[in-house]
Amino acid sequence: MKNKYFGTDGIRGRVGDSPVTADFMLRLGRAAGKVLADGDSRSVVIGKDTRISGYMFESALEAGLAAAGANVALLGPMPTPAVAYLTRTLHACAGIVISASHNPFYDNGIKFFSAEGEKLPDDVEQAIEAELDEPFSTIPSERMGKATRIDDAAGRYIEFCKGTIPFEITLRGMTIVVDCANGATYRVAPAVMNELGARVITIGADPDGLNINENCGSTNPELLSHAVLEHGADVGIALDGDGDRVIMVDAQGNIVNGDELLYIIATARQDKGLLQGGVVGTVMSNFGMELALKKRDIPFLRAPVGDRHVHRALADNGWTLGGEASGHLLFLDRTSTGDGIVSALQVLEVMVSKGKGLAELTTDIQKVPQVMINVPVKKPVSDIDNSEIVNKAIRSAEDQLGETGRVILRASGTEPLIRVTLEGTDENQVNELAKELAEIVRTELAV
Repeated sequence: MKNKYFGTDGIRGRVGDSPVTADFMLRLGRAAGKVLADGDSRSVVIGKDTRISGYMFESALEAGLAAAGANVALLGPMPTPAVAYLTRTLHACAGIVISASHNPFYDNGIKFFSAEGEKLPDDVEQAIEAELDEPFSTIPSERMGKATRIDDAAGRYIEFCKGTIPFEITLRGMTIVVDCANGATYRVAPAVMNELGARVITIGADPDGLNINENCGSTNPELLSHAVLEHGADVGIALDGDGDRVIMVDAQGNIVNGDELLYIIATARQDKGLLQGGVVGTVMSNFGMELALKKRDIPFLRAPVGDRHVHRALADNGWTLGGEASGHLLFLDRTSTGDGIVSALQVLEVMVSKGKGLAELTTDIQKVPQVMINVPVKKPVSDIDNSEIVNKAIRSAEDQLGETGRVILRASGTEPLIRVTLEGTDENQVNELAKELAEIVRTELAV
C-alpha cells in the first residue's frame, strides 16, 4: 500500500502547504496518540530543531496527543538522534521529531521513532494514516494526557555521546571546528567535544529560527573548510540542521564525505578484528569506495537511498556499519539511528588511536568522478519509466561510460526533484553526459 502522507523520511514539505499545516499537525497528533499510545500510560517524546515554525507544530502535536490520552515529554531543541535515544531511555512509547533536516527554514516536517528508537515500520505508518481519515475526537477530560518538560535532556544526551567511544580516548591537544548549521546541535555538539578535552571553535551556532542550514552545515561544508584553515585546526565537523548527518574536513581544508568516513571506520574496525560482516551503502555510494573495500576483502552491499533501507539491509545481514555519502551513517552497535555527533566521534577515535590526521586515513580510497544534477519536476515520477526518450538517453550514456561508469535517476524523497547522477573515470565525459541527460529529463518532466 502506498502512503498518502509519509515519504522516505517521515512527512515533509513547505510550511503552510498541505500537509505541513497547524490543523494537520493537530490531527496527526491525535492519530499518532491513538495508534502509538492507545491505552498506554507511557509518554510520547517530542523534540524539534531550531526552525521558527517548530513552536507552532509542537503546540499542535501536543494538543492532538493530549486529546488522544497520550502524555507528552517535551525536549525542546534537540538533535533527531537524541530524540531516538531519549525515547528509549525514558521508556516512552514513541518519539516525534519536528524537523526538515537539511532543508531551508521555510520547510518543516515530522519524523517518528518507535519505542526502540527506530523508524516506524510501514504498517504502523499506514495505521496512523488510516486514523487520520477518522473524525477528530477527544477522550473524556479525566483521561486526557499531560505535558511535562525534560529539563536535563541535553545533559543526558551529551553523556550518551561521550560513552560511544572508549573512556581512555581523549581529544586533548586537538583543535576542532564544529559547524552546527544553526540547528539542533548548537548546544550539545560543542559541549561533547569540549568535555572530551578538545579546543573547540564553533560556527553556525546562533540560530534565529530563519538561518538553519543557511550557507552552513553539512550541505555547505565550504564554510567549515575555510574556518579550519583560518584557525589552523586539526579537523572540522559539519552537522546538518537536525544533527543526524556529518561531513568532515581535514587539516588541509579538504572535504571528507560519508563514503570516506565509512571506509575509515570500516578498515579501522577490520584492523582490530571488530568489524561485524561488511558495509552497506546505497546506489549513490561512490564506486571508488566499493573498489577500496574490495581490496581489503570487506563485503559491500548497496541499498536504495534512505537510512531506513540501509538499516533494513544491515539488520537482514547481521551487520552494524552502513550509510550514505551525504554523511547519514549508521553504527548499530552504538545507537539505533543516524547520529552526526556519534559518527564524528567514531572517526576521531580512529585518528587518536592511530595517531594520524584525517587526510592520512583517506589515502587508500580514490573516489571516481561523480556528478549529480537536481532537476525540478511536476509530473509523476513513474513518467520516467514511461518515457522512451529518457530511457534511450540513459542507455546511450551507459554505453558511452562502459563498465567503469554508472547512470542513476531517482526521485528525491523530500523534494519535488529528479536527481540525475553519473559516475565514470573521465571527469569531462561524466560532466557532459550528466548535463545532456539532465536537460532531456528537464524537457520531458519540466516544471
